[in-house]
Amino acid sequence: MPLAWLPSANLTTPKPSSPLNFEPSCRVRRSQRSAFAIKCASNPSNEAQRGEAELKIGSPIVIIEAPPALKTATPMPSLRANTGQVKAGDVGRVVARKPKDVWAVRLAIGTYLLDGKYFRPFTEEE
Repeated sequence: MPLAWLPSANLTTPKPSSPLNFEPSCRVRRSQRSAFAIKCASNPSNEAQRGEAELKIGSPIVIIEAPPALKTATPMPSLRANTGQVKAGDVGRVVARKPKDVWAVRLAIGTYLLDGKYFRPFTEEE
């Protein structure tokens, strides 16, 4: 009988399942100069629950809350205060996906980087 304090005693116990059923699939790739890159993809069913699966490049969106500041999506971005250029109800298109739920959105006044909490996908029922 293995003792509980031994490391081998815990090898036979099953791992507890995550409440979100998150099972990432990761790949390790070796690049040049002996560097490693790890790329993980989450379960597609979890993305559908968060609503990210609906957004893709070219998807129409509607602004639901005016952002306090606007950052341009140019090679040399500039940050400026939103003085009424972008309002709730404005419609645009997704141009690119950036890290941390930031999207490049093409609006009537230009292309800006917007956080995902300021817009939602446009549906035809509207």
